[in-house]
Amino acid sequence: MKMIRPLFLLMGLMMGGGTLLGQTITTLRGTVKDGQTQEPIVGATVAVSGQSITTSTSETGAFTLSDVPSGATLFVSYIGYETSTTVVNSASITIALEPSSSALDEVVVIGYGSIRRKDVTTAISSVSTKDLEKRPVVSLGQAIQGKAAGVTVIQPNGAPGGEMSIRVRGTTSFNGSNDPLYVVDGLPVENISFLSPNDITDIQILKDASSAAIYGSRAANGVILVTTKSGKAGEARITLGGQLTANIVDQTIEVLNTAQYKELMDETGYLNLPDGLTDQTDWFKETYKTGIQQNYQLSVSDGNEKLRYYLGGGYLTENGTLDGTFFTRYNFKATLDNQVRDWLKVNGNISYADYNQNSIISGNGSNRGGVVTSVINTPVYAPIWDLAYPDRYNTNFNGLNITSPLENLARSKNNNKRENRLLATGSALVTILPELNWKSAFSIDRRSGHETTFLDPWLTLQGRNVYGEASDLRNTNTVLTWDNVLTYTKRFEKHSLEAMAGSSWTDSKYSNSYIYGSHYANGIIETLNAANKIAWDRTGTGASDWAILSYFARAMYNYDGKYLVTANMRADGSSKLSPQGRWGYFPSVSAAWRLSSEEFLSDVDWINDLKIRGGWGQTGNQSGLGDYSYLAFYNIQRLPWFEEQYLNAVPNFGNPSSLRATDLKWETTTQTNVGIDFSALQNRLTLTLDYYHKKTTDMLMEVTLPAGSAAANKITRNEGEMTNKGFEFGVSSKNLTGELLWNTDFNISFNRNRLDKLVFTKIYNDAVTNNFVNEAVVRNEPGRALGGFYGYISDGVNPETGELMYRDLNGDNKISASDRTYIGDPNPKFVYGLTNSFSWKNFDLSIFIQGTYGNDIFNASRMETEGMYDGRNQTTVVLDRWRVPGQITHVPKAGFNMKNSTYFVEDGSYLRVKNVSLGYAIAPDRLKRMGINRIQPYLSLNNLLTFTKYSGMDPEVNQWGNSGRVQGLDWGTYPSSKSFVFGVNVEF
Repeated sequence: MKMIRPLFLLMGLMMGGGTLLGQTITTLRGTVKDGQTQEPIVGATVAVSGQSITTSTSETGAFTLSDVPSGATLFVSYIGYETSTTVVNSASITIALEPSSSALDEVVVIGYGSIRRKDVTTAISSVSTKDLEKRPVVSLGQAIQGKAAGVTVIQPNGAPGGEMSIRVRGTTSFNGSNDPLYVVDGLPVENISFLSPNDITDIQILKDASSAAIYGSRAANGVILVTTKSGKAGEARITLGGQLTANIVDQTIEVLNTAQYKELMDETGYLNLPDGLTDQTDWFKETYKTGIQQNYQLSVSDGNEKLRYYLGGGYLTENGTLDGTFFTRYNFKATLDNQVRDWLKVNGNISYADYNQNSIISGNGSNRGGVVTSVINTPVYAPIWDLAYPDRYNTNFNGLNITSPLENLARSKNNNKRENRLLATGSALVTILPELNWKSAFSIDRRSGHETTFLDPWLTLQGRNVYGEASDLRNTNTVLTWDNVLTYTKRFEKHSLEAMAGSSWTDSKYSNSYIYGSHYANGIIETLNAANKIAWDRTGTGASDWAILSYFARAMYNYDGKYLVTANMRADGSSKLSPQGRWGYFPSVSAAWRLSSEEFLSDVDWINDLKIRGGWGQTGNQSGLGDYSYLAFYNIQRLPWFEEQYLNAVPNFGNPSSLRATDLKWETTTQTNVGIDFSALQNRLTLTLDYYHKKTTDMLMEVTLPAGSAAANKITRNEGEMTNKGFEFGVSSKNLTGELLWNTDFNISFNRNRLDKLVFTKIYNDAVTNNFVNEAVVRNEPGRALGGFYGYISDGVNPETGELMYRDLNGDNKISASDRTYIGDPNPKFVYGLTNSFSWKNFDLSIFIQGTYGNDIFNASRMETEGMYDGRNQTTVVLDRWRVPGQITHVPKAGFNMKNSTYFVEDGSYLRVKNVSLGYAIAPDRLKRMGINRIQPYLSLNNLLTFTKYSGMDPEVNQWGNSGRVQGLDWGTYPSSKSFVFGVNVEF
């Protein structure tokens, strides 16, 4: 009887409990918001535990669920936030998600897949994209500058739409490209100009060989993986962004006024200037102006659990600080994801961009059209226009061979370089088994370029000399890619295994045409149909193609989160290489040990994660090679058919221009990496340290042979070896986490480069600048870092003669070419970036600092503006020139013996306040009646302050652009500008 009563009581409780659990809430309504900012979270997943009831939050963070049992457990999750577990006990609920205290559980994109950050065994850097919409960012390079350890980004010139130079762990190739491989939504691309940063949602940089080797032959320079925006489940979301930017060049350089200039000319006797000349033209004010950039972006996204879409488009236009320079881009993107069946998911992704630009003549003296140097070299007494011919630029400079900066701008003002680009990808993901899936993706990347030039026959001196001239150059490039990847994932007890295998086929076809004409009647019609002469020897077409076939595989093993191993293998066959060396094999392996999961650290509460990792691998390079580089090339010599003797002649195939390379094979980079990942203090402090060693062998180089040694004097061959080694350090901290949020991100990178070996040609001389000196200033040879400046050591000005003294290194009591030595290194000792982000209530503030240390710049512009070797105007620096015996000064006399020397080498280190952005989010509650969820106006300042000893207009410079062998050279290069930005982002 004593046993029966408790049994009846237990049955009653069970029946009562069953009645409670059996009750349902007909409609559960709720809102999900950020626990710190109280803003709604869009697209959060809301699911009922143990049942198939799930949904996503709308634009306002709201959700609705039907037939939810009372007492059920509700799971709410969103990327970047801690998952919330809530028991349902009412028909209305508000859930606040707290930002994740750890980024370790974030999923990062890797080659042909993804992985949790905590399980990464390789060197991968993630770049935040949250502030891109508030910066005047035009390209991907600007977006990642200073944001990732081991990645060096410079803007060689400030021209609108100018290219960015990106190096991942140093320069690895001499002749070939040093650009990383860009992979946009799984599609490898070579040029990234088409991509609007506003379409980017995720950036991952694969830095070491064990992470990049899955891309094999194309990954020697690192891989940048870009994921663009796609639709999310929830209510339709409309976003609109507008941005207006004013760009200003305020780094003025003082020039001699007319009186000072005449005094210099009278002293040197270069020109006989008349008396009575006065200042007439401030060439800086006439040449530089305020550049205006406008950027407008619009997107619409929507979707449900099965079908999601994203539509986006934008327009960007920038008029440069130099008249006639511009960059314009139209872009459109559409993405569609459809879960057709439980076992089939399809995706379509289309991007289209149309962009065109124009720049200036630079890297030339002011007597050859150089714009930037002619701003200084043109005498200020001269008028802009010819007094006798008011529609011509003035060319009367009393015997000085020069053209004004406005005339030099006019020479390129009517040029236009345009390209439209279409990228389209269709993919299908088939789930064969719960552990096994197959993804097939087919892509097309089509680029159509059109470049035109036109030089007016009347306005400029050059135009009059050639009676006007024009050109029309067109090209089309189509790249087809077909990838097939099979992935198997299995988890059992403490073991996790993922195996992947696949193939990739790439085919490229290129064609071009070109035509030149001259002798125009006037400047009204710019097309070639108005030219009287069409060049018979500069008109034609061309075509080429190449292909790559690849096979790859990867295996990742994880035991209990403690021990992780990843192995990759890729084989690539390229048509660009000789049949004997066509196939390259690129393996890699990496491993990690999570010490924080071991028993001996289990009681150390302040350590959240501690992982040691290491890896080794090989990657290849063939970029920079021509499509048929292993074959011999012959010159085609056309004969003048308009002469009677050649009336029906056919062209001659002359001597070969290059020799056949029968053993041409892959350039290979072998890299070893050791790193530590550390997180502590409840994940408020995160550290990453890496050491790497990269060895490039069989470098692909174009070798010049001695005259007469063969039928041709050039051959492409595997010629040399190079080493890069370095250390990277990155730290992120959450300094304040209360109502006032303060986060800091800092990274610093040290890289040492050395050219180890050259087989045939032992020395390469490059970069001839000033035509008065007419000597190369860059020398590359084994045992040195790339790009070293070569010349004479200057020991100051001789007080008795006023000459610049050069050091006699060989002791023969005379100065000759044998006294030259290395006088500067353009490679920085380290580069760094620092970002501080603050948030308080509806305000947010971001301050981004970036810089380099220990690099030199060869200021070739000073040879033009301080050289005093002819009648050009000079800067006010020459007012301190030597004039009388015994004078102590750092500026030599007029007409001194000028050489490439340390006199023109300057410290290029700089610290730049790259960006300061301040934004304010207007509370949604005040805007709901208007259908607006959020309005965020902001102000942004770019290149606000620059601290440097460099005397030129911009220390972030290289006239040779993206070259690996020539760096840090300033020769009339388009300067960067300060940017003042006002923008607003609106969400509907």
